[in-house]
Amino acid sequence: MKKYDFKKWKQVKFQKVDMSKLDDRTLLLNVYLTQALTLLLGAVLLWIQGRTVWGVLALPSGWTPWLWGAALAVVVLAADGVLSRFVPEDVTDDGGINDMLFRTRPVWHIVLLSFVVAVCEEVLFRGAVQHWMGPYWTSILFAVVHVRYLKHWLMTGIVFSISYGLGYVAVRTGTLWTPIAAHFIIDLVMGLIIRYRRAE
Repeated sequence: MKKYDFKKWKQVKFQKVDMSKLDDRTLLLNVYLTQALTLLLGAVLLWIQGRTVWGVLALPSGWTPWLWGAALAVVVLAADGVLSRFVPEDVTDDGGINDMLFRTRPVWHIVLLSFVVAVCEEVLFRGAVQHWMGPYWTSILFAVVHVRYLKHWLMTGIVFSISYGLGYVAVRTGTLWTPIAAHFIIDLVMGLIIRYRRAE
């Protein structure tokens, strides 16, 4: 049996990514690869639970679930608008990732990115993880995964609150499409704000 030299692992060093050195292609590849892995992990967890991605993505009947999702998105966006007036910009800084991702992106691509992220993350967190852990612990995990916000307690609290809201509407309506709709609208509007604010 081959022996591994674990001393080599001590030489591995993690460095903060310099956003000025990160090109657009690498960033997009990273986003899509991360989302694919998120969806795959969600599918595996659902399979372990005896459920499927297609099962949790069954379309709901009626407009109520979609209205719940839109209402949550409006509340989150309104709260963000209020916070942005009173909270210094450095507190909400994510290291420039959102700015780089959306500032020059065509609108169709912002729509696509928002949809992909909403579906993949909600399948994992609200579809699979929340089934085991409930909305509270799922929201803690969701906040931790959004590591770029962890340096600011306020942003970590906001991400946790949004996640808890997404978990609540999923339970309330009984469909994953409610948090997907809310997540999509929030990301889309924020992306468009960054896109057109920078364009001005």
